[in-house]
Amino acid sequence: MAEEKITGLTQSEVDQRVKNGQVNKAVDDQFKTNAQIVRENIFTYFNLIFLVLAILLVLVGAWNDLTFLPVIVLNTVIGIVQEIKAKKILSKLNVMNATHVTAIRNGQEVQVAIEELVVDDIVLLKTGDQIPADGKIVSGEIRVNEALLTGESDEITKEKDAELMSGSFVVSGKAYAKLEKVGKDSYISKLTIEAKAMGSTEQSEMVRSINRLVKWVGIIIIPLGIALFTQSYFFNHAGLQRSVVSMEAALIGMIPEGLYLLTTIALALSATRLAKKEVMLHDMKSVETLARVNVLCVDKTGTITEPKMGVEKAVKSKSYEKADLNNVIADFVHYMPADNATMKAIHEFFQDSTGKESTGLVPFTSVNKYSGVVFGDHTTIIGAPEMVLRNQFDEYKDEFESYAEKGYRVVIVANYPGVLTEDNSQLMQDVEVLGYILLTNPIRKEAKDTFEYFAEQGVNIKVISGDNPVTVARVAQQAGISGADKYIDAQTITDYDEAVKNYNVFGRVKPDQKRKFVIALQNQGNTVAMTGDGVNDILAMKKADCSIAMLPAIARLFKLLKLFCLILTLLKCRPL
Repeated sequence: MAEEKITGLTQSEVDQRVKNGQVNKAVDDQFKTNAQIVRENIFTYFNLIFLVLAILLVLVGAWNDLTFLPVIVLNTVIGIVQEIKAKKILSKLNVMNATHVTAIRNGQEVQVAIEELVVDDIVLLKTGDQIPADGKIVSGEIRVNEALLTGESDEITKEKDAELMSGSFVVSGKAYAKLEKVGKDSYISKLTIEAKAMGSTEQSEMVRSINRLVKWVGIIIIPLGIALFTQSYFFNHAGLQRSVVSMEAALIGMIPEGLYLLTTIALALSATRLAKKEVMLHDMKSVETLARVNVLCVDKTGTITEPKMGVEKAVKSKSYEKADLNNVIADFVHYMPADNATMKAIHEFFQDSTGKESTGLVPFTSVNKYSGVVFGDHTTIIGAPEMVLRNQFDEYKDEFESYAEKGYRVVIVANYPGVLTEDNSQLMQDVEVLGYILLTNPIRKEAKDTFEYFAEQGVNIKVISGDNPVTVARVAQQAGISGADKYIDAQTITDYDEAVKNYNVFGRVKPDQKRKFVIALQNQGNTVAMTGDGVNDILAMKKADCSIAMLPAIARLFKLLKLFCLILTLLKCRPL
């Protein structure tokens, strides 16, 4: 479809789709209403017991003996307020940052709010835009970063008829896309709705134990209360009021309403204390749940390490005898735009260009995994070793694999004996290897102390990452994580239960595998905490006993972990 022929929907077509409910607005039907929350907190078995006892006292006029009611009312009010507050917090959860996009309607470009887009709308996507709904490209070409959804930071080229997922970002290019799945049907909305879901069975062990105790006490006191009343009224010939009061005095002492209230208050105060430290809890019971955690699952990039990449140094190949490797790289970056994290890091480190003139560029693509700058009759290339070397890989792998084992990310610098172009970028001849650029993500300053504390508390750390398992293991060792030498490529795993038992570091993990790891750990009786910073982590985090969602400032993770360490100390208990 030619760009000039794109007219988009007419207003009548838009109105018809709005009438049919085909609008890009997610339906949060998983939320309880405030009335439901109030009913569920008032009409409990615990409250029923005290309601019956209160009615009996009112019937006999023993008003002075209703002093237990404020405790019950306060406990109920705290539960209602906390759950409504959690609902309000979750209702603000939104993975879509964009508010308006450019749509083509009646042949004109107009700004439309993302919640007003409809099925079959044609939208214009350009650099920096977030894709508002699932669709397909009808014209143009863009490069898309789907890291928020998949966990993979690679930029993917999308051409005509390519599928687009809502929530991903346009890195470069320009294209027109037709929206096919909007609102609750889109990929991002389904995950967001699941992230917002509030499970009614999520309770801490303390609260669950108290509820179980109240249940059995409630059953026992029925025949016991009848027996006590019978003895007092019929055998001891006491009056009705005295018999009811004495019976209830005995029964109320058996019900731990004070313990119930103190538990609720303690958890609420803990949640308030964390809130003052900029830590937001989904549920106040999360405090007690964390104290029972004995396995913490973390990612490498952005969690153990800083979320930025830096160049450690450049290393010459054994076959390259000249001493100008740094100048070669500086000449390269002088012409190559810093349009991804790797190139930004290289730009910052290599700045002493010789002024050598270039005659062309070959931009990086996710297919080639390298970029090039043409100098005269050759092209200088920087990219992934396996893609640049091809059939020369075995010849050079011993030179750079040792660096990968030390935790570095390695990109190769080479000269190709020919002129490459954007349209003709395939490598057909062998390259001259000049050297290697060693990149790394700096270990967070707080990481080592935090992980050492968890080791003292008996908390096992599992590192789950999409990177090379050798690299992840080395970084985990530098961060002081116990058992970091036990690593495995997740793509080779067939038995997850056996894998989580024998290994602590998992590399090349796909998003759908994270949930399997959590389930396997829980099957072995562990209480699992899961950290996450992307939509791809949602399913695993919802399955975990305790999930820790990172804010945009990921550095706050370690502030959160340290606060949890403090809570463990205050509770004076080790995780079970």
